[in-house]
Amino acid sequence: MQRQRTKASVIPVFTLEATLKRKIRLHFTRLGFSKRPDGTLVCPASSKDSIRQLHHIQRDERIESATHLLSEFLPGALRYFASGSEIDPAMIRLSLIRVEANTFESSLFRTAALTWSVPVSNGYGRRLRYLVWDDGHDRLAGIFALGDPVFNLSVRDDLIGWTSSERSSRLVNILDAYVLGAVPPYNMLLGGKAIACLVRSRDIYDAFASTYGSTTGIISGEEKSARLLAVTTSSSMGRSSVYNRLKLDGVSYFESIGYTVGWGHFHITDELFEQMREYLRLSKHPYADHHHFGEGPNWRLRTIRVALKQLGINEAVLRHGIRREVFFCQLAENARKILATGKGKPDLSTLKTVDEISEMARRRWIEPRALRREDYKSWSRDDIPRLIRGLPTGMSKVRTA
Repeated sequence: MQRQRTKASVIPVFTLEATLKRKIRLHFTRLGFSKRPDGTLVCPASSKDSIRQLHHIQRDERIESATHLLSEFLPGALRYFASGSEIDPAMIRLSLIRVEANTFESSLFRTAALTWSVPVSNGYGRRLRYLVWDDGHDRLAGIFALGDPVFNLSVRDDLIGWTSSERSSRLVNILDAYVLGAVPPYNMLLGGKAIACLVRSRDIYDAFASTYGSTTGIISGEEKSARLLAVTTSSSMGRSSVYNRLKLDGVSYFESIGYTVGWGHFHITDELFEQMREYLRLSKHPYADHHHFGEGPNWRLRTIRVALKQLGINEAVLRHGIRREVFFCQLAENARKILATGKGKPDLSTLKTVDEISEMARRRWIEPRALRREDYKSWSRDDIPRLIRGLPTGMSKVRTA
């Protein structure tokens, strides 16, 4: 009897193991990846259209999981999206609305995030989420969200020049913009640039101070006095047109600091990830039910690596080859020095308010773009559902700046 119980407990694991290995290999093949002899993946292409195609399965999963949101919430929320014909660029006035969980604003945030062709992260740990509102027209212009940064990011760490222990104690002063962008028709007016600049505002600095000024480090678990000195972000499409040359009144808002090495887990779908967790759970591995909150932004990556190792799949498959441009935003003029040394008072002399940034960005980008290109006027809010589902809209191409 003892032998039968042991056998019965093993069979489900091995059955799932074989099935899961086949699914992972088939998934990579369907995406168009091939393998080098060392196990690393060869990306089928590096164009923006190719990158969108690599994300399409993950995006389809997100759309399917949002069925209730799209059927029950979106019809009534469409009126908060703008049609181009009702927008007077000279009247655009951007403001921020803080998003709390399980609210109307959070549903609108989720809906807006679904308009992009690449699925967005849910973020980790500390989070500040915002709707960017156009008060001049009472419409949604875009969204952004800041969350805990990844622990290992070589281009950021090389820029600051800190040691591993210094990073552990001071990373609490950095957030990552894991979601950021404008929705139509504001994206056609370079609204993405304006929204990116709002990250470097006195309003965001103060919001962080009031929410997380006294916080617990997600990696160390220690109580720390935190100040938002810098924000990082990375492009989802290789090189970014939104963050490059992002200056207002002579002040740089984001600067390019290099590229990632093309290593990560974006090509592991949510469905595959949950099956990996189930596999680890059946084999009683402790990582199966490690909750990602409090475990750091690398929780998902660590779990995938453990599952791949136990499945006998070379973790080199996580080297997908899609390099992302990384950008660094200093809210304090002396942010790098403070992060490197742990000493100094933040120099906030060039921080502007959201109102001031909105005014400058409108004059710098939005109004000139409207004069050069009038295609934004053809956009209709009624095309939002089709845009979300990846179907053709009334416009042949929606610009994403």
